[in-house]
Amino acid sequence: MAAADSSQLVSSARTTERNFQGLTYGHPNANRRRGLHCPWVAGSVDVSHPMDSMRRLFAVLLSAFLFFGFASSAHADVAGLTPCSENARFQERAATAATPQAEARFAMYGQALCGEEGLPRLIVDGRFSHAGDFAIPGVMFLYMAGWIGWAGRSYLKAIRGKGAAGKEIQIDVTLALTCAVGAAAWPVAALGEYQSGSLIESDDKITVSPR
Repeated sequence: MAAADSSQLVSSARTTERNFQGLTYGHPNANRRRGLHCPWVAGSVDVSHPMDSMRRLFAVLLSAFLFFGFASSAHADVAGLTPCSENARFQERAATAATPQAEARFAMYGQALCGEEGLPRLIVDGRFSHAGDFAIPGVMFLYMAGWIGWAGRSYLKAIRGKGAAGKEIQIDVTLALTCAVGAAAWPVAALGEYQSGSLIESDDKITVSPR
């Protein structure tokens, strides 16, 4: 009975080992040997150290967010609005701050512009002096959304063929990270594919439901 249990444990361990090997945590160039690579970025991205590349990329993006996230001191350049730091109603609201977090929040809003009721306003008319209110966060949101979508698109294109369904369920981590790193330049990649005609599929390849 003990021998049978030991045999089952060994068999289970070998099965688990094979499953983990399917995640391609092994040799970093295993995907390349099997012909799996992300379109467009295979030749320009070092896949041997995807985590290092991701760390560098996130460091650059974090620096950009911090740089653009801090708005310059507000000036009364919009009719009917005054700097919150000079607005009496806003100062009354700030005086009610009971926690350090609330005080820090009011200090941050003090750089914005307030109406007569003492509430901060976002200026979204496109003027560069208030780009940090909406324009820059909006562009960064579109960039991040496109980055995520392009990474998923690249991964799905890379696993086309035999075994694609399995790699959608059991993610190929190394390949996915490579696609994510390469997708950081998605605006350039999208423009290149649009100019080459490969971004948009032709009408005769689009399935249309019978009507």
